[in-house]
Amino acid sequence: MARRWATGRTEAFSDGVFAIAITLLVLDLRVPSDEFHDLTAGILHQWPAYLGYATSFITIGGIWLSHHSIFARLRYVNAQVMRLNLALLLTVSFLPYPTRLVAEAIRDADAERTAVIFYGLALSAVSLTIGALWAAVLRDRELLERDVSEQEINAVTRIAAPNVGLHLGVTALAIFAPRAAAFFYLVVAFISVFRARGDDGRLAVDERG
Repeated sequence: MARRWATGRTEAFSDGVFAIAITLLVLDLRVPSDEFHDLTAGILHQWPAYLGYATSFITIGGIWLSHHSIFARLRYVNAQVMRLNLALLLTVSFLPYPTRLVAEAIRDADAERTAVIFYGLALSAVSLTIGALWAAVLRDRELLERDVSEQEINAVTRIAAPNVGLHLGVTALAIFAPRAAAFFYLVVAFISVFRARGDDGRLAVDERG
């Protein structure tokens, strides 16, 4: 017990970081003042920023759903889980930077490939760490609530399984077609959200106190 702690503070801190990261994304949506003479065209011209915002917002939302699904089944966290949770928050809070980079570089033939690949690697890191977090829990099943069944464990494993394969596949596509890859990242984000919906009801607010 001396090496385990209640989950409340860890989950609350994590929710705060998710909320800040997802809010920071909107700060990069703006129309330059030199385009105000034709504001409609200026708004439409910012489509790369909207694409990046939607992709990162939905990606973070999917990770938050998976994270909540994991913590709804935990009684305790240990040091390894806390360290991996910090690594997850590190990767999530980093996402606004490559998101802005893609939005700014996607029209530049010399820069778009690098920007989209960099974004894909950042997304892969997020996917990998959420999978590693759940794997750490499964290595110490005494962290789980007593009533968690094998069926639930398998369901969460499917939910938390990293999308790193999909992200790396799309990143490979970015070498040849970076703009197409940028749209496929959005598809992967939607997949992660719909996978998280399969959590048989425990996504409801935990009332353990």
